[in-house]
Amino acid sequence: MSTFLKSTVGKKVVVSLSGLFLLTFLGVHLAANLFLLAGPDAYNAATHFMDTNPIIQIMQPVLALGFLLHIFYAVFMELKNRASRPQKYGKRSNEGNSTWASRNMFVLGFIIFFFLVVHIFNFFAKMKFGEMAEVTVGGEVMHDAYGLVAGLFTTDIFTGSHFVFSIFYIFAAVALGLHLHHALWSAFQTIGMSNQIWRKRLSILGDVYAIIIGAGFAIIPLYFLIFA
Repeated sequence: MSTFLKSTVGKKVVVSLSGLFLLTFLGVHLAANLFLLAGPDAYNAATHFMDTNPIIQIMQPVLALGFLLHIFYAVFMELKNRASRPQKYGKRSNEGNSTWASRNMFVLGFIIFFFLVVHIFNFFAKMKFGEMAEVTVGGEVMHDAYGLVAGLFTTDIFTGSHFVFSIFYIFAAVALGLHLHHALWSAFQTIGMSNQIWRKRLSILGDVYAIIIGAGFAIIPLYFLIFA
């Protein structure tokens, strides 16, 4: 197993499997975040359920490991490929056979990583370790997670610094969608589940999923900018 993981194929498989795992997480995370559109009580109740569910708590370190493996192996392979690739070789000739997203997965990944750090600092860390106001929903006392999110996204659209914060989140959501556009079918191809018949289907599935995830996360800051 250690020999396989050290090989190029093994590293690609790790990136693909961890990526597919993270794709599942993104769907669940988006579903929870969309409760923001239903109002404070709905989102606070959803967040409280996530914070107190033992299965989800167990999955958090697994999720963190998935992110670390995906990032480490993806960066390692990209740097290795760049070091071994002849400079500028085939740059123009290959552009017609690939999408912009597939040629810039490393750049998109870096944007997403930076967004992840900002997201953890502003939301997860404060919800998990910070002091938060409490509210009562359905007779149960819980953290006011909605107030935290709304406070970060609500602003004077012309003069407030949070406008820039919201635009950054929208930009990151677009980058995430572009990253996923290439990631899904590529992951299935790496693990041998993409052939002449299924490649087109998986490509379409990847496009649909990328649009749902990218647009879904972009809707949240837009909602607060427009309606809050």
